[in-house]
Amino acid sequence: MASVKSSRSRHSGPSGLVSGAGVYQANGGAGQENGVQLADKLKIFKTENFDPDAYVQSKCQTMNEKEIRHLCSYLQDLKKASAEEMRRSVYANYAAFIRTSKEISDLEGELLSIRNLLSTQTALIHGLAEGVHIDSLTAGSEGSAEDDISKVEDQEPSDIQKWALEFPDVLDVLLAERRVDEALDALDEAERVATEAKKGQTLSKAEILSLVAAISVHRQQLANQLAEAACQSSTRGVELRAAASALKRLGDGPRAHSLLLNAHNQRLQHNMQIIHPTSTSYGGAYTAALSQQVFSVIAQALSDSLDVFGDESSYTSELVIWSTKQAEVFAQLVKRHALASCAAAGGLRAAAECVQIAIGHCALLEARGLSLSSVLLKLFRPSVEQALDANLKRIEESTAALAAADDWILTYPPSGIRTSARASTTNLGLQPKLSNSAHRFNTMVQDFFEDVGPLLSMQLGGSAMDGLLKVFNSYINLLINALPGSIEDEANLEGLGNKIVRMAETETQQLALLANASLLAEELLPRAAMKLSPMYQAGMDDSRKRVSERQNRVPEQREWKKKLQRSVDRLKDSFCRQHALDLIFTEDGDTHLSAEMYISMDNSVEEPEWAPSLIFQELYAKLNRMASLAADMFVGRERFATLLLMRLTETVILWLSEDQSFWEDIEEGPKSLGPLGLQQFYLDMQFVILSGQGRFLSRHVHQVIVDIIERAMTAFSATGMNPDSVLPTDDWFIDVAQEYISRISGKARIANGDRELNSPTASVSASSVRSHGSS
Repeated sequence: MASVKSSRSRHSGPSGLVSGAGVYQANGGAGQENGVQLADKLKIFKTENFDPDAYVQSKCQTMNEKEIRHLCSYLQDLKKASAEEMRRSVYANYAAFIRTSKEISDLEGELLSIRNLLSTQTALIHGLAEGVHIDSLTAGSEGSAEDDISKVEDQEPSDIQKWALEFPDVLDVLLAERRVDEALDALDEAERVATEAKKGQTLSKAEILSLVAAISVHRQQLANQLAEAACQSSTRGVELRAAASALKRLGDGPRAHSLLLNAHNQRLQHNMQIIHPTSTSYGGAYTAALSQQVFSVIAQALSDSLDVFGDESSYTSELVIWSTKQAEVFAQLVKRHALASCAAAGGLRAAAECVQIAIGHCALLEARGLSLSSVLLKLFRPSVEQALDANLKRIEESTAALAAADDWILTYPPSGIRTSARASTTNLGLQPKLSNSAHRFNTMVQDFFEDVGPLLSMQLGGSAMDGLLKVFNSYINLLINALPGSIEDEANLEGLGNKIVRMAETETQQLALLANASLLAEELLPRAAMKLSPMYQAGMDDSRKRVSERQNRVPEQREWKKKLQRSVDRLKDSFCRQHALDLIFTEDGDTHLSAEMYISMDNSVEEPEWAPSLIFQELYAKLNRMASLAADMFVGRERFATLLLMRLTETVILWLSEDQSFWEDIEEGPKSLGPLGLQQFYLDMQFVILSGQGRFLSRHVHQVIVDIIERAMTAFSATGMNPDSVLPTDDWFIDVAQEYISRISGKARIANGDRELNSPTASVSASSVRSHGSS
């Protein structure tokens, strides 16, 4: 009781803070980072004279184990950031690189065609020139010509000349019989013979030109034959790869690769014709059938491309472009025939299943170096977000519908309601007691987070939690408007729309509103949000990755939980304000707590019957009733109930402390505060301290009461009288206060010597105030 003693002694004056792992990547997609900051962090590692050993020694020489672990973690983060920066740099202009590579490949094919055409034209021109030259020789000496002819006729053709003459006929037969490998070998042999003939002059110039022309013509014929075969729908597997390989061997690789992809595309289009979505078909079944076809064909095309063309960049770039296009077409079909209806109806679970099926098939390609997941996720995201919003809207509307008829009585969940995935393993005593609307809200939220969990790869966890926070705020608004009198406050009607809510008439019902809000915010919603944790999701085998993801999510979830608590605080404020107003004001708008009730006491000639003022008796009675009710309603959350009742006491006392008209009348009114008024005021404040100590009174409110007493005593001292001369002894105030505390609470009176003087909100003795005042 030392603090009130000091307050009475001072009456004379007032008190004074994918990475690049895959071979190909269709789309990058990570969040932007501050490159300047990263460059600064990595600058030391880029210097030419950087010595790793010296760097480690300089950092670790004076470090303890904890600091070394922190440094290792820091270096790991830098490594990840550097790898991500490099990945983004590689893929920043990847689309332009792929497009340029394809144009170069097309240009090479055109150049090859031009070369073949020029070779044919050259052979033709040389053949004509040789014919002219022979004619000119004929015009010469007939005698010498006749001699030459006789010599030629007498000369036997060489083996190579015979082979050159027979070559076109042999190749015609090979092409007719579709003996491709032998035809390719024959063409290669003809190329070799023509080259050696030029060097060794074993053939005349006309014969060489004729041979080259035959090679060019038959090469083109073979290429056309192979292209025609590749375009046939019956050409598959080994035959298709053989045709593409032969075309590549002929020097027409770009055309061969395009024909290979086109053949797979034709096969895909044919297979997709048998998949017809209907109004009664299951979206997941349609997605599964379609993705099976699309990604199996892409996988086969990838395999064929690597077998025939290897990992040459020009071909792999074309493969990535083609695969990306197929994935985009697939995504559009899934959106149109499966996701659109799910999104419109708020079928988040069905939408999540469709996405999971598609990503599951797509993931099989990543092991082979082709990543298309980012393409699908980018296209699926708008539909999934629409389903997410519709699902949240359904939770809000369903909860509001039940709130309109909620009796605000806490019960255990009905037998048909599943409170969580672990509900089956818990006994009834551990299940939550909520009202009907809160049970519905909790059940839908549990389902919601289970549906959202599989969509973490789409980075929807933050959106889901923010959306649910808005829905929870909407539910809190409903609870606020269920308080009698709050519906008259236009500020509380904001966002309520046309929603109707049943009034919580009794204190039990009103405390049930707070029980709903506190249990949801403190336990049920944070527990449900843990389903977004990667540790909760199946299929993550890397324990280090799980720990890292968990550490990243913990700050977000803590901040989210704080936001939930702030929403509950709005309800607590409305509850305490409403009950404080009921205590302070009458139904007609008059006040139960005015300066006149103290000033007028000295107008009476009779000694009053001393008792705490009615408003403070009613305050204590209300606190006592609510504490008894809260003991059953806030099991395991007693601290919340204690803080709630402290907030109610604080609301009343702060109103008294900040009521300007009250203090203007006390300090500057036409009538001064007299001895009896001061004694009554001091008794009221002493009663609040004694009745609330340890249960309903915080340290802050205790200090506010001390300041209020000091202010009243200062006003009394301004009349020229000493408070010590008019106030009874300290024991008198305690005896009167304890008498009424016992009457109201129904408990035996505490003896004067048994007061809890060591309580953090212990009362203050009047005798010490007088002793301080005298000094």
